[in-house]
Amino acid sequence: MPVLTRLIPSPVVVDIRPGALDDLSAVLADQRISHSGKLAVAISGGSGAKLRERLTPAMPGADWFEVGGGTLDEAIKLGDAMKKGRYDAVVGLGGGKIIDCAKFAAARIGLPLVAVATNLSHDGLCSPVATLDNDAGRGSYGVPNPIAVVIDLDVIREAPVRFVRSGIGDALSNISAVADWELANREKGEQIDGLAAAMARQAGEAVLRHPGGVGDDGFLQVLAEGLVLTGISMSVAGDSRPASGACHEINHAFDLLFPKRAASHGEQCGLGAAFAMHLRGAREESAYMAEVLQRHGLPVLPEEIGFTPEEFVQVVEFAPSTRPGRFTILEHLDLSTDQIRDAYADYAKAIGS
Repeated sequence: MPVLTRLIPSPVVVDIRPGALDDLSAVLADQRISHSGKLAVAISGGSGAKLRERLTPAMPGADWFEVGGGTLDEAIKLGDAMKKGRYDAVVGLGGGKIIDCAKFAAARIGLPLVAVATNLSHDGLCSPVATLDNDAGRGSYGVPNPIAVVIDLDVIREAPVRFVRSGIGDALSNISAVADWELANREKGEQIDGLAAAMARQAGEAVLRHPGGVGDDGFLQVLAEGLVLTGISMSVAGDSRPASGACHEINHAFDLLFPKRAASHGEQCGLGAAFAMHLRGAREESAYMAEVLQRHGLPVLPEEIGFTPEEFVQVVEFAPSTRPGRFTILEHLDLSTDQIRDAYADYAKAIGS
């Protein structure tokens, strides 16, 4: 009988630990990612620039490119600038915007990308997607997975704690996103990839159940690993489905309706996930998720990020239009404005009791 397997696109190196950055050049050389040391390093003007002085002596063959922001224009400009060198690989050093710019630029010029994250704000650091602002708002662009992911927990601890909190909200939202995927499978016959769903759900559950906090290496390790696994789950599925359901529709609605007032991606996704779990009747799970979000300092009510209940009702009503064709608990229930208002009142009462 033949043994049937599939190849999973994933990084050849995943190095998550305190002090990982000190061994970056050795990892790249040992794994033959850059045997010549010729690297194009994309950095931000913030966290990446601060690390340049530290890393330059160990990477003498690198050229450094400062990126102004996470826009499509910046990513195209970065790729064009990198064409002039004969590089082995691109290194994206910084937060999510810089890594997304570097992903797009590397794909544009046909080079592998090494993602070196300086914060844990969302699950995009290892995903096959670059999210970039464009003239129409914001777009998602398919790109290859990073060939390596390096996360130094010492560097992560130096970043503002709000970035870690955002990553927690994004990771926990996997649980709601997978539940939406399973709902679409039952109600619409949408094909579900069991491996991708398992990876995303277990990444979220590991963060949900961990007793530690944002200052603990053990917790940061689990969170970082969970975000990496979530990115790989999207590669396995060939889609963002394992990590994006009603929670992300609500997040996108906040961004589109209130672009100047929107909170962080993870704050909005975490709140959206807790509310979506309540909508699907998983009241105990919703309450526990809200309890964990609160323990880590994340919002569970729209008022905690500066929105009124009525504005949240408007967000939930608008949310399905942000991802046409995606079936979640919001599309399934198809609630009227008054029904959303009543559901939110029940949710607020449930998590406050």
